Amino acid sequence: MITLEDFSKMDLRIATIKAVEPHPNANKLLVLKVDMGGEERQLVAGIKTHYTSEELVGKQIVVVANLQPAKLRGVESQGMLLAAADGGKVIILSPEKPVSPGSQVK
Repeated sequence: MITLEDFSKMDLRIATIKAVEPHPNANKLLVLKVDMGGEERQLVAGIKTHYTSEELVGKQIVVVANLQPAKLRGVESQGMLLAAADGGKVIILSPEKPVSPGSQVK
């Protein structure tokens, strides 16, 4: 269990996916360019077997914005998208209605 104080340290933001590329060194990873409200970031996500590039571009997602950057197979990821795992499926979390990129999730 974590405390409410621990949870409040997470900065969850809405981002809009602007571009998607295959990861150069991994079969299941995609490199996403996202707009977080005037700030562009790069995310690496293990969703290649679940989504096509066409399905992702323009989609709004929930991102952990204050996660320390990490290199995944040599490519830097500057955040993490949130998704649900349902058996063998991965479903990306997104807002019910369009909102401004960079909007805070509360």
